[in-house]
Amino acid sequence: MHIETLKVFCDVVETRSFSTAASRNFVTQSAVSQQIRALETKYDCKLIERTRGAVQVTPAGEIVYQGAKDIVQRYLDMKGGLQSLYHRVGGTLRIATVYSVGLYELSSPLRHFLRAYPQVKVDLDYSRSSEIQEDVLHGSIDFGIVAYPARRPYLVILPFREDRLVLICHPQHPLASQEQIAISKSHGEAAIGFERDITTRRAIDRALRARGVALRYVSEVDNIDTIKRFVEVGQGVAIVPEPAVQSEVKSETLIVVPFSDEELFRPLAIIHRKGKQFSLAAQRFIEFLTTNKQPDEVEAKTRWIP
Repeated sequence: MHIETLKVFCDVVETRSFSTAASRNFVTQSAVSQQIRALETKYDCKLIERTRGAVQVTPAGEIVYQGAKDIVQRYLDMKGGLQSLYHRVGGTLRIATVYSVGLYELSSPLRHFLRAYPQVKVDLDYSRSSEIQEDVLHGSIDFGIVAYPARRPYLVILPFREDRLVLICHPQHPLASQEQIAISKSHGEAAIGFERDITTRRAIDRALRARGVALRYVSEVDNIDTIKRFVEVGQGVAIVPEPAVQSEVKSETLIVVPFSDEELFRPLAIIHRKGKQFSLAAQRFIEFLTTNKQPDEVEAKTRWIP
């Protein structure tokens, strides 16, 4: 059985999606279905159930997956090692990040990187921080980029950058006329926030609570774009990473009001599994992000990442 078929199967299991697995492997959905059927024929058992559009792994499929993922990871590590040995920058990078980072922080660096290294393909997924950490530990992605990284055994954290958190409001909001405000002035304001289990929301509430401040949340959502849309129609204020609102500030649909007495920051970090053997492409991209260099400024010499 070809290792490529095992990789396709693992991608279906991990993403619960035939279309995403097809995209990751640059094949059609029909080809993915054929490869899954070939595996089921070989092992004479059902591995995947598809009901009402949902993908479920059977008990037999879970056994095959547990064995296949180790084989696939060893294969990918071998390829990465060969690429590093001969200084070949190519292959596929599997990265996961939260929506606000991927859309507003990574789009420009990715464009520069891919322009410098056109042989590299980047598979970028969006997920929640907790899920990204699990994917990193299970080896289903090369590395993740998250906010407020949590320290865990077998996890390496590489600081990436810090985003200033700012208050945003509608141009006609009473606070919009202020050049800056004390954090205490936001106490009791009607606010739009992330859902309570999202890391950035928990960190914002914790920082405000330490200063005796509480917002009055009138809506809680799971992504930053929805927060911005609510604020644009005057439903309340919000505290968000400043890079995520640059276009709205430029078009004057939102007003940023910085805090005068203290600055709040959201730390971002690259996380990967300890002992992970990276391809040269992954090493170059991580060094590019962590050193703020242009891709052509990154030294050709490979760099070991612990």
